[in-house]
Amino acid sequence: MLVEAKSGHTGGPLSCTDFATTLYFNVLNHDPKNPKHPDRDYVVYSIGHVTPVNYSLLAECGYFPLRDLMTFRKLGTHLQGHPSYLDTPGVEASTGSLGQGLSISLGIALGLRMDGKPNRVYCIMGDAEHQEGATWEAVMAAANFKVDNLCAVLDLNNAQIDGRMEEIMNIHPIADKYRAFRWNVIEIDGHDVLQILDAYRRAMSTKGSPTVIIAHTKMGRGVSFMEGDYKWHGNPPSPEQGEKALSELGTTYGIWSKRLRES
Repeated sequence: MLVEAKSGHTGGPLSCTDFATTLYFNVLNHDPKNPKHPDRDYVVYSIGHVTPVNYSLLAECGYFPLRDLMTFRKLGTHLQGHPSYLDTPGVEASTGSLGQGLSISLGIALGLRMDGKPNRVYCIMGDAEHQEGATWEAVMAAANFKVDNLCAVLDLNNAQIDGRMEEIMNIHPIADKYRAFRWNVIEIDGHDVLQILDAYRRAMSTKGSPTVIIAHTKMGRGVSFMEGDYKWHGNPPSPEQGEKALSELGTTYGIWSKRLRES
């Protein structure tokens, strides 16, 4: 997608892939054939720029054809660089302005509780947006109102567009901060599927407080020349780099071209 578009974000989507894939295929209550089903769980990507993984999962689940992925970031597409609630099936909120997603998720979760509904809300967050005050207002409010149908997943890859997170504005000790705000805190290896599944299970069984799953991840996970390198935050790979990356991830352009033709 990124090679074809010649623009977009590479590192973050790869650090989110394991916990996001596990969420969509093993945890989430959703119906791709009926995206607005009233009993669905909600997913809000506060880090809106990780659309490559967001759109890929929506397509793999069947919200729209796989071939649409090749229109990513192109004129007239429904797959914009940042998610648009009005354009893409399965997108619950238009995001991209960092620090806003948890407030949106909190509002949805409170609304569901007021309506007496059991739906859950999952908010995918980045570490760098914890440098913003609006995030902490939402953290405080969620705990104050005991919003236990809300689960935040923090992609802690310690990298942002300008460099390593701790060199720009260190947010640590992030787990202790959430505990101080009276959240249920679960720390995991964000690339270990068994730990991820267990964390989601524990979040669902927690009552009386919101949960944050702090997923320790690596930017550019799975690609040797991208892993841990903040410079891949907002850079697409060249065709040659894309071929190497796909090979290391266990696939090829040829396999994908066949799947797209058949979708």
